[in-house]
Amino acid sequence: MKKYLTILLIYFIVCAIDLNAQTLPPIQIYNPENYNGDNQNWQISQSDDNFIYVANNKGLLEFDGAEWQLYPTPNNTILRSVKAIGEKIYTGCYMEFGYWVKDSFGKLQYVSLVPHLEQKMRDDEQIWHIIKLNEWVIFQSSNSIYFYNTLQDNFKIISATNTIYNIFKIKDGIYFNVRNEGIYKIVNGEAELIIDDPQIKNERVISAFEVDDQLLLLTQLSGFYKLVGNEVFKWNIPANKLLSKTTVYSALQLQNGDFIIGTISNGIINLHSDGSVNYQINQRNGLSNNTALTLFEDSNSDLWVGLDNGINCINVTSPIKVFNDFNGVLGTVYTSEVYKGYLYIGTNQGLFYKKLDSKDQFQFIQGTEGQVWSLFNYNNEDLLCGHHLGTFVISNKKATLIDDNLGAWTFKKIPSHDNWLLKGNYNGLSILEKTGDKWSVKNKIEGFNSSSRFFELDNENHVWVSHEYKGVYRIQLNDNFTRATEITLEPSLKVGKNSSLVKYRGHILYAYENGIFEYNTKENTFEYDSLLSPMITNEDYVSGKLVVDDKDRLWVFSKENVYFVTTNHLTNKPKLNSISIPLSLRKVTQSFENISRIKDDTYLLGKANGFLTIDLSKINNDTEYTIHLNSISLRDLDNKNTSYDKYEVGDFKYKKGILTFNYSVPSFNKYMQVKYQYKLEGQNNNWSEWKSTASSRFENLGFGSYTFLARAKIGNKLSINTAQYSFRVERPWYLNNIALVIYFVLVLVIAFIINKAYKRHYSKKLQNEQLETEKLISDIKNDQLNKDIESKNRELTLSKMSIIKKNELLNSIKRELKEGDGNKHINSVIKLIDKSLGDTKDWGVFVKAFNNTDKGFLDKIQNLHPDLTPNDLRFCVYLRMNLTSKEIAPLLNISVKSVETKRYRLRKRMKLHHEESLTNYIMRL
Repeated sequence: MKKYLTILLIYFIVCAIDLNAQTLPPIQIYNPENYNGDNQNWQISQSDDNFIYVANNKGLLEFDGAEWQLYPTPNNTILRSVKAIGEKIYTGCYMEFGYWVKDSFGKLQYVSLVPHLEQKMRDDEQIWHIIKLNEWVIFQSSNSIYFYNTLQDNFKIISATNTIYNIFKIKDGIYFNVRNEGIYKIVNGEAELIIDDPQIKNERVISAFEVDDQLLLLTQLSGFYKLVGNEVFKWNIPANKLLSKTTVYSALQLQNGDFIIGTISNGIINLHSDGSVNYQINQRNGLSNNTALTLFEDSNSDLWVGLDNGINCINVTSPIKVFNDFNGVLGTVYTSEVYKGYLYIGTNQGLFYKKLDSKDQFQFIQGTEGQVWSLFNYNNEDLLCGHHLGTFVISNKKATLIDDNLGAWTFKKIPSHDNWLLKGNYNGLSILEKTGDKWSVKNKIEGFNSSSRFFELDNENHVWVSHEYKGVYRIQLNDNFTRATEITLEPSLKVGKNSSLVKYRGHILYAYENGIFEYNTKENTFEYDSLLSPMITNEDYVSGKLVVDDKDRLWVFSKENVYFVTTNHLTNKPKLNSISIPLSLRKVTQSFENISRIKDDTYLLGKANGFLTIDLSKINNDTEYTIHLNSISLRDLDNKNTSYDKYEVGDFKYKKGILTFNYSVPSFNKYMQVKYQYKLEGQNNNWSEWKSTASSRFENLGFGSYTFLARAKIGNKLSINTAQYSFRVERPWYLNNIALVIYFVLVLVIAFIINKAYKRHYSKKLQNEQLETEKLISDIKNDQLNKDIESKNRELTLSKMSIIKKNELLNSIKRELKEGDGNKHINSVIKLIDKSLGDTKDWGVFVKAFNNTDKGFLDKIQNLHPDLTPNDLRFCVYLRMNLTSKEIAPLLNISVKSVETKRYRLRKRMKLHHEESLTNYIMRL
């Protein structure tokens, strides 16, 4: 009982919650923290380069698509109006108006027009609106209208007694609304009252339009009025009831003819051109504030809303529409299906439905609380719901549980049995059978008990089951589908996180992080599909989930895109199409991505807290995008920031710091995010990875020439241009031309010094080597001379000893002969001996040997002492040979005493001093 009371209570709570199921355009929200300005935003405009300009309490806001820039007003007052005209941005504030022009550094510079006035502005005037008509720029304050002639640079002024509420441009006419007076039109430069009807006279006209050649006026409190001829009539439209409860503050007619009405307390209202309500967006369903101070439609038909607190950009023409479950009633959408004119949504909180294309609230189907995994439309006869609690059949908005076996993943038709369905469960496979109009469980397939979330039947009645953690099974069933007869784990595939398996165009496909693989029945193996795989490989992979819709489109989900594959009718080959919806905006549980066709070319994509709808017929891939180089700056080590002219070739001084390039694509579509890529030629000629940051920084660039290039892409479409900037970093002072000349001279000097030192070193080395060689030669010669001298000495010694021995022998013989009896024959012998002793031949041989040993001695001593006799010279030679008197005596054939006497006489003849040794003197010569 308690269980049923709980269910009933939940049902009433859910039904009591206002859950408007209308899908709305995507909304980009910019808070004051984003644009660094004040809360209130009074007017919005767009320049020719598609930059957005906003009149904010703090000044002029500029938005290039990537960054906001704030320019305070010249007198620091609230900026009330802005209008981009050509290259100028006209603005108005308290007691001041003029224009801004962008300089070559990418910054806006202000020029005041107030000094051009011939008369002073009234006290406390504020410029509330600015419009353009031909060569005139018209500024409207509460008291005056200033007509500025841009060609002649002069003013014409129209003043009013009462407050001027507003000014309007309709075709080529200028109208304005004056309090308690009515509507004026400028005719021939003068104000002419054209409407003074009390219905208008006592109202504040917010805006004026021309519809079917009739003037249409929107008032603050009473809705629309029409001017027919000279009479004013209430415009009776379906929206009048809503407008009667609304205070209007701003209004705009879109290019498609629709009206956008900005209110004080209820957001914005979109009316069709016939006055019927299309949708309303307020703070409850997406707008960041309920007070719309200004409205503006940009060049891409995006609607900008200046709010009392923030700025919103609504992508009105986007092919993507959004349903956000702000109340948390639906939860995360896991499946969707259209059945008998109703849209069914299965979420983690149950099953909901509403009439397709209606603005009705979603209704909860009682009994389906909890996780819904799938919905299956069986021939538009029955709707089956795979649920955590089991299997339900949905009929007449009620759910009937036909199988309470926990966990029903999904269902597949069995070609050979029209009334059977193969069901994947938490614990294997089972067969559902329809008998009459009733569904029941026929049997569970025995022999296979693994979770079967992804499974398919091939053309040979094999069942393929993909298990995320075990792999891919091929199961052969018996003929009556009651038992698995053969189970094979596919060896050619790896287990993959977030993998899935589908049947597409008769082929089994398996997808995981390494790509998409197709089963080749001939080779009996899975093969890599090179065409499909690049969609989910590398960094783009988030899930291998594949979905095949009822139009035979294959859907693939990557990090940045949602892809769908169609067939080229001419070539019959797959064609890849992409929709730029990044994962961060899809907000779906990975591996549980889901998409289904709900009508024609409109698809529903489930996400957390709601869903998206995508109209493929409205996807425009012809839009061209331009990237702008916005500014170039260098921040040095002292934190000083210097800007550079972006239109001239840069010439930077060499300094350490951070060089920053800012660029952007002014695209404001929420679901088409911009990615950027850059390269710096001269440093790296390769493009960087794609990134969402719209700036590039380079630290401490070396000297040289560089070219910076940046490009962008939205989805898979590249920008039509490449932003480019060439610059040169000068050499540092120590590498300039003068320094290089000095270095060159120094190098030459150093080279000269080194060369001289080198030559000196090697000259000295050569000299030393020559000396060593000469010394070696000298030593060799000396050794040879010594050997020669030794040889000569030996010869001299032998000669000397021979003479001495001969003389000694002869003297001995002579003495003995003298002692004997003298006779004639003996005397004859004695004479012969004396002759031999006095023979000079031995002396000649001796002298020759002596000269070989001691060359030049005899010549030298003869030169010094020319009066020496031959005997004296002979005696000197013996002394030179350092012979003793005893050795000399036999050689001279005299006694030792006579030798001493001969010494004395020789000293005297040489005139030597008494104390000087004769032998030493002769040895020194």
